[in-house]
Amino acid sequence: MMRGTIIVTFCLAVLPILPKSGWAAVSAEAAAQLGGKLTPVGAERAGNADGTIPAWTGGYATVPDGYVEGNPRPDPFAGDAPLFTITAENYQRYADKLPEGQKALFAKYPDYRMVVYPTHRSAALPAAVYANIAANATRAHAAADGIRYGIEGAVGGIPFPIPQNGTEIVWNHLLAFWGPAREDRIESYFVAADGTRQKTNDYLEIVDFPYYYPQATPDSFGAYYFKRREISSAPADLAGRGYLLWQPDNVTRDHLQAWQYLPREARIRKSPLLSYDTPTPDGAGIESFDDYYVYSGSPDRYDFTLVGKQEMFIPYNNNHMYALPVAQIAGPHHAEPQALRYELHRVWVVDGVLAAGEHHAVPHRRLYLDEDSWFAAYSDAWDDEGRLWKFSHGTMYLVPDLPAVVLGSEFIYDLIGGGYIFAFAFNDQPVQFKLTAPHKPSDFTPEMLAAVGER
Repeated sequence: MMRGTIIVTFCLAVLPILPKSGWAAVSAEAAAQLGGKLTPVGAERAGNADGTIPAWTGGYATVPDGYVEGNPRPDPFAGDAPLFTITAENYQRYADKLPEGQKALFAKYPDYRMVVYPTHRSAALPAAVYANIAANATRAHAAADGIRYGIEGAVGGIPFPIPQNGTEIVWNHLLAFWGPAREDRIESYFVAADGTRQKTNDYLEIVDFPYYYPQATPDSFGAYYFKRREISSAPADLAGRGYLLWQPDNVTRDHLQAWQYLPREARIRKSPLLSYDTPTPDGAGIESFDDYYVYSGSPDRYDFTLVGKQEMFIPYNNNHMYALPVAQIAGPHHAEPQALRYELHRVWVVDGVLAAGEHHAVPHRRLYLDEDSWFAAYSDAWDDEGRLWKFSHGTMYLVPDLPAVVLGSEFIYDLIGGGYIFAFAFNDQPVQFKLTAPHKPSDFTPEMLAAVGER
């Protein structure tokens, strides 16, 4: 049970929740609050009553002189002194501002702690994205079969800046802004319950978001909002393996598409089961495909309920972490506390339970989404016996050259069996989160997956 104050905001009262194929867009009068009482993305512009969360004043989009593209982005807040530290001895004092998974880590590990810094509402977006969000507010709506299955009428920005229900908020997370395209060299690590660490994957990924292509319209970007290709180079048993994913914005009309290339078979396999709760090959039984990016994939398996808003300590402006080597981040039982920065921000709290007739290894999950970026910073996940099983802990990376605050590396804790995954780590790479122009459509074909996997 969530404890503490949940702030249910005015957004819930703008329009009633509409069933199935009903429109979920808001009125022009309601949308006019964007850029006024609300920020251009739909967050509350004002700070909180006691001044611990400041007002949003435009975010941070200053690229330092001499910055070389692809280098670790500097930490503009490196001079901040910590405000206080939350420990296993005092965490109950802050329990109303912590997710259930964080509280479980405090109870399990006496040395776990969170260092809290002043809050900076650094999230900013390009002007074109703000314009798209304003347009989406009055045109985005549920697909014909319902909001669980897809959305229509949106492009180039979060679709529901004034959300009416929990599933709309989940779509905002899925369609939050990372830029149109990127390339990364990524590593994943498994830290076992006994504290030993091993690299489970080293791969090159290319990612495109056709939804964010320049000049895209709701009708022109295509059926798939997200495309991702990865080719592994290590460890030896994964070297040459390729994975290709196309994520649709309507799972009834255009099903999720996934392919796998295995060098030992020298063939492409269409593998739509490499999604949802299927364990990832590098996740040591902890991580599933929909644990990517805290929560990924389609929300069609769940009924999501909007609980409200809450002030919470979340990992934010974590640029210091990305400049550290993995050895200084991946501790024996949890991420090293000195590597992470936490700030007090307002989050949307969304609770998901299995929809009728659906199956999933995680029948109950709770997401906590940053109001300024719409990315989920945390996910609590319960198993089919009602036990808190997994806790996904994102990190928020300030990328002023986009500009944006994006979801970066992730820690996925097994709270029952012990151990955790440090996923999407690019700390030891000379080039980090490289922004690119959109790739060629042929780069995301099964044939290209085989070609690059053979190299």
